[in-house]
Amino acid sequence: MVPPLRRGGPRLWGRGAGPAPWPRPRPQPPLPPHPPCQQGSPWPDPPALPTPSSPATPPMPPWPRPQTTLSPAERCRWPTWKWGAAGTGRPWCCSTGSSAAAATSRRRPRRWCGAAAARQVLTLDARNHGGSPHSPLMTYEAMSLDVQHLLARLGIAKCILLGHSMGGKTAMTLALQRPDLVERLISVDISPVSTTPVSEFSAYISAMKAVKIPDGLPRSAARQLADDQLRPVVQLPQLRQFLLTNLVEVEGRYVWRVNLEAISHHLADIMNFPVFHKPYPGPALFLGGSNSPYISSKDYPEIQRLFPKADVQYIEGAGHIVHQDKFEEFITAVLNFLPPP
Repeated sequence: MVPPLRRGGPRLWGRGAGPAPWPRPRPQPPLPPHPPCQQGSPWPDPPALPTPSSPATPPMPPWPRPQTTLSPAERCRWPTWKWGAAGTGRPWCCSTGSSAAAATSRRRPRRWCGAAAARQVLTLDARNHGGSPHSPLMTYEAMSLDVQHLLARLGIAKCILLGHSMGGKTAMTLALQRPDLVERLISVDISPVSTTPVSEFSAYISAMKAVKIPDGLPRSAARQLADDQLRPVVQLPQLRQFLLTNLVEVEGRYVWRVNLEAISHHLADIMNFPVFHKPYPGPALFLGGSNSPYISSKDYPEIQRLFPKADVQYIEGAGHIVHQDKFEEFITAVLNFLPPP
């Protein structure tokens, strides 16, 4: 399992094309004020999200084009986010906690955006990942609230939500908590059950913590040294390269961008899944890799209980990082699940 590493968080896609303004979202009351802080400092727990306003509330202005850069105070309150393809229509909130799926859109933005038929895509960095602030708290309830607050901040009343691994569990949590916010759900290679028995992630965290890199090394040399130190524990080259995307240089020193302390402290929460009794009523796609153990037949009863309209599919030859192993097949499966633009 590679749940939390690299940049990740939800992603938004909207349908349609052309320069027409974004449809007016359902009005929502403003969120409570939030104290300013600097990026990288502890992220305070978000306040409870207000329920949607009544229809009598005055309509909001047309959808504003969001900025791709947030102020330090906004970074403290909101996950780091970035817009993809231009377009109009229902937004897509792709939640990728391990952000592998988000990374796909960054690596191949034109292909992804073209394939998405001009849907608007927003990729987010989950707390303790990428450019988002660090927080000592890392549960699916907290990460779901992060997404809910961002949707409210952007005036998005409903979205299509996609998440990979840890991001998939975050997406499922949000859909089960607030089904009114999620039009459709796509969970990539993860199911709503405990993944502890098949996970080697604790060993990966320990190996990352043990990496030692001298100051002042060139980036290529630093990555090669880290790769050599990870190899005894992380034997798959693709997985090591995935983890090494978190290695960044800060003032001449190489550090891990992810908050390994918070992740290791909440590893049990990340590997488990919250208890829910009321199912999500909308369409759901569980898209797994045929070579991955994270969606298995023993998970089907729980998937059916919580997501009665779920469709389970596998991409032949793909491992856990489905979109990296079989990019074209992944995109095709996602597009086939989307409603018409």
